[in-house]
Amino acid sequence: MTEKMQRILDDVSRRDFLRLGTMSAVGLGLSHSAIGENQAVAETKDQKASMVDVPYERVNPKIGIIGVGGRGTSLLGNLLAADAQVVAICDVVQEKAEHAQSLIEKAGQKSPTLYTKGDHDFESLVAREDLNFVLIATPWNWHVEMAVASMKHGKHTAVEVPAATTIEDCWKLVDTSEQTRRHCTMLENCCYGYNETLVLRMVHAGLFGDLLYGEGAYLHDLREELFSNKGEGLWRRTISTERDGNLYPTHGLGPVANYMGIQRGDRFDYIVSMSTPQRGLEAYRKAHVPSSDPKWTEHYIAGDMNTSLIKTAKGLTITVKHDVSNPHPYDRINTIAGAKGVFADYPPRIYFDGQEGGEKWGSIDPYKQYEHPLWKEEGSIAQKVGGHGGMDYIMLYRLLQCMREGLVPDMDVYDAATWSAPGPLSRLSVGHGSAPEPFPDFTRGHWQQRSASQIATQS
Repeated sequence: MTEKMQRILDDVSRRDFLRLGTMSAVGLGLSHSAIGENQAVAETKDQKASMVDVPYERVNPKIGIIGVGGRGTSLLGNLLAADAQVVAICDVVQEKAEHAQSLIEKAGQKSPTLYTKGDHDFESLVAREDLNFVLIATPWNWHVEMAVASMKHGKHTAVEVPAATTIEDCWKLVDTSEQTRRHCTMLENCCYGYNETLVLRMVHAGLFGDLLYGEGAYLHDLREELFSNKGEGLWRRTISTERDGNLYPTHGLGPVANYMGIQRGDRFDYIVSMSTPQRGLEAYRKAHVPSSDPKWTEHYIAGDMNTSLIKTAKGLTITVKHDVSNPHPYDRINTIAGAKGVFADYPPRIYFDGQEGGEKWGSIDPYKQYEHPLWKEEGSIAQKVGGHGGMDYIMLYRLLQCMREGLVPDMDVYDAATWSAPGPLSRLSVGHGSAPEPFPDFTRGHWQQRSASQIATQS
């Protein structure tokens, strides 16, 4: 037996022992909170109150935005279309903040205060007493620090995806939300797509029968953007020099998690992950980047295609894929299957046992009666405003609705942590020869007290 194989087997044994709650988290290289469900519950259940099913206090929020680059500016446009009050803007680039300011003024609102005095000027924004909601659209490495600061200053917070990139930081978000009694939601817009919400209601109505498996992905050719000298090209390519795993899991995973009722009667149990060799970024650099460019000093370690398999506590399986380094039509796969039928997206198609036409895919058009109320009521505005086919507007409209009406948020901090966790756990699995890695139970057992996504049951 090779030394590498022995190390992998030894590590699997350690993790199995860990999952019995009898070994410290050091064996996994994770935070204290990955010790195991039983021990974590025993240590914390009397010390922290869950944020499960906690409603917002009813308020028409005054909003501060941290980060108004391409993504933040797009979200700002959707917020303004939903009549949101934006009173403060923070960005390290003065021109971007001023552009956002002009959009707010053009919408007929009072000119917002700008915070542009360096990397930590966001601390002044979140400290404002007149704000009650902060939206964060910055590079990934800033998400947790900014969200924690915002919650500690009494602000409900929404953060772009992924919410966190380490298990320790996932727990920081959960712990801070529980301690401050402030919500921290992740802005997973794909959960609000037209097809995703329609199929979710079909699942909830029982059309697919007992669910068995799902598939999600982020297959998106980002090579030109990654090698750009502006925007995400300034930071996102660097991640491929640091990590090998499923680097951006939530767009494909979030909708499937909602279909399966994850955190609502089921939970992720463990993940197995593997990556192909890396080829795409080097090939693109060779074809498009001058040899004198500093980018030639970079060493890419992220495999081009990462495939991860997740097993749930109820035995369901989920495949999650990630590839941004190769030519490929945009695809999130978005599949859900049960004992009675299956739906697959890109293009959308459906098959139910016994349907006309034999063993051929059918159209989802006959199922328009399951169109989500949000799309029935706001779909025309959403499509006009734009933002990923309107899903951005629907997401933010619904978030504002929950705050204005004092409702429980559709997605909470436990979803943010759990859907982000495949990132770091996949890296561990890849590094351990595709061995299984257990998911922490961020809800500390409260996942059993709900039965369905709020989005599915909204009337």
